[in-house]
Amino acid sequence: DVQLRESGGGSVQAGGSLRLSCAASGYQYASNCMGFFRQAPGKEREGVAVIYTGGGSGVYAASVEGRFTISQAAGENTIALQMSNLSPEDTGMYYCAGSKGSGGFCDTVLEHYDFWGQGTQVTVSS
Repeated sequence: DVQLRESGGGSVQAGGSLRLSCAASGYQYASNCMGFFRQAPGKEREGVAVIYTGGGSGVYAASVEGRFTISQAAGENTIALQMSNLSPEDTGMYYCAGSKGSGGFCDTVLEHYDFWGQGTQVTVSS
């Protein structure tokens, strides 16, 4: 079975930083899209940042561009999201996601991802 396990969530004050990780097991990690999505209370789940595990830079939501950096450690089947200059608007449950195929192009469209983690909470206080 595919398992995506997030870690690293927590509470931080505005302007602070957090680093999320997602470890994949039972998943065809190579040449796929993986990333992080988030859902705030009362809002729909939205894409934050995704990356092609075959190499290349990440794709980011406009709201996090320049503040968040997604990376991968292929040998460990792990991706990470470094979040800096956090604001209360970044509060939400953050989910790791993986696709079953990509064709080398990744985007933040929810429906393009087939596997999901349980989520980790990020809370940013003002």
